[in-house]
Amino acid sequence: MSLSINMQNITISCDSPQYLPAVKRLSDQLGIVLFSGSKVDEKAEAHPNDQGYVLVVGESGISLHPKDRRLHGPIRVDFNNGANSHRRRFGGGNGQAIAKAIGVSGRFCPSVLDLTAGLGGDAFVLASLGCDVKLFERNAIIACLLRDGVERAIAAGIDDPELRDVMGRLKFLECDSFDAVRSLTDEERPDVIYLDPMFPHRKKSAKVKKEMQAFQNIVGGDDDADALLKLAINSARYRVVIKRSSNAEFLADLQPTYSLTGKSTRFDIFALRKIPS
Repeated sequence: MSLSINMQNITISCDSPQYLPAVKRLSDQLGIVLFSGSKVDEKAEAHPNDQGYVLVVGESGISLHPKDRRLHGPIRVDFNNGANSHRRRFGGGNGQAIAKAIGVSGRFCPSVLDLTAGLGGDAFVLASLGCDVKLFERNAIIACLLRDGVERAIAAGIDDPELRDVMGRLKFLECDSFDAVRSLTDEERPDVIYLDPMFPHRKKSAKVKKEMQAFQNIVGGDDDADALLKLAINSARYRVVIKRSSNAEFLADLQPTYSLTGKSTRFDIFALRKIPS
């Protein structure tokens, strides 16, 4: 992900004094100042011109809140509940488009490198389908949210064997994808490399959720995604898969081998060699 985030627009807080030590550690780690006061006042008047955000540490983990609460709700990674849990249980298994794009079958579960992990939703789906997935994320704020979600899911897996197995196939690393891929040995090459680069929308669309619009404003765009694709093509064993909006141009102007297109999402597949059957 891009490093264009403006840290001056983000502060850290907590929803209870018991989390102040964790807040202070996170403040030192990220170099972000503490929010004025020790907690976010949910009843405070919204500031429509305040485009800032607050990382809030609380009982439910770490979440990212807009200071203007009318923009959207909190952004938080939760693999044990909500959309991620529903998709794991009822998402369609190997019949999902992402499974077909990656090459998951009853006889083959490829190892996957997710070079633009984001909030980890797609990687979690692939791990739930049996793939061993490594997630790379270099943006400090996103990595903070993702790490928190992974740690809470691992803890929840103590009482949930199925979730424990899924999280055992998912490994998160906060690092630059370029450095990680370049350091791979031939034995470490993944079967598939997956990219879901982020690009700021040039104009508003009803199809883009307010949360995602805000997220893109915070994170910025993956300006080096073209170069990352070319590196991936030289590093994957069987294929490279790019997730794009259905009407987006091809990344790096490279024609994929084929594409799987849905209503709003398209997977561009670069088939390097035949996947084992």
